[in-house]
Amino acid sequence: MTAQLINGNLLSQTIRADVAKRAAALTARGRQPGLAVVLVGDNPASQVYVRNKVKACEDNGLHSVMEKYDGDMTEAALLARIDALNKDPKIHGILVQLPLPAHIDAHKVIEAIAPEKDVDGFHVSNAGLLMTGQPLFRPCTPYGVMKMLESIDYPVRGANAVVVGASNIVGKPQAMLLLQAGATVTICNSKTRDLGAHTRRADILVVATGKRNLVTADMVKPGAVVIDVGMNRDDNGKLCGDVDFEKTKEVAGWITPVPGGVGPMTITMLLVNTIEAAERT
Repeated sequence: MTAQLINGNLLSQTIRADVAKRAAALTARGRQPGLAVVLVGDNPASQVYVRNKVKACEDNGLHSVMEKYDGDMTEAALLARIDALNKDPKIHGILVQLPLPAHIDAHKVIEAIAPEKDVDGFHVSNAGLLMTGQPLFRPCTPYGVMKMLESIDYPVRGANAVVVGASNIVGKPQAMLLLQAGATVTICNSKTRDLGAHTRRADILVVATGKRNLVTADMVKPGAVVIDVGMNRDDNGKLCGDVDFEKTKEVAGWITPVPGGVGPMTITMLLVNTIEAAERT
């Protein structure tokens, strides 16, 4: 049995078409959705991510502002800039690209973003709302994963879901969203004993660790849905995930490729969050 692919590029196109329609409706009423993307420093990967986010906005009818600053920008100057964006009525979402230079406290910067403009969903008030089942914004990557499960009409309610990775950006919010959808959730981390014993019980397996080939075919339950959030490079420099894709696709029922899986969905859900922010104003 070869797993069916969950094509993130294809699903993104469908969702982005809806985003464009909603953006056009808002713009016609004089309220074009606006996203400000702030980049500090010259991290090459961050520059690529930011360009992709800005292009996605422009392609789908959103107003986009990209603000790029030198790596020696002071924390105070960045906080002042965020304060100005918080007060700008044309900006509905603010995204500060991580990682930030070492001299800037990322937590302080995220907390400076107005919760109603925190389209990444990282502010503590938004994390708390997610925890209590009343999210203002769902973090983009976990939100995209839920849309992928929805696209294959997978019965999440009652399923055993295992999330490998416990980051604030993916692992923890992913677990919360699965829990709210009725799954029985296990979160594994770097201290987990016998990872395979947990992953082999998973009907839904979400892997988000940044460790290439951490999950192998023998660690996957036959017929499971495998969502690979990882983004790594193999020995030849090609993009790959956290799951041994070639062998695992012979065991799983559904699987996401890397690239072309979760990645495009993350940017797409950023657009959705920005539209939702604009619709609330």
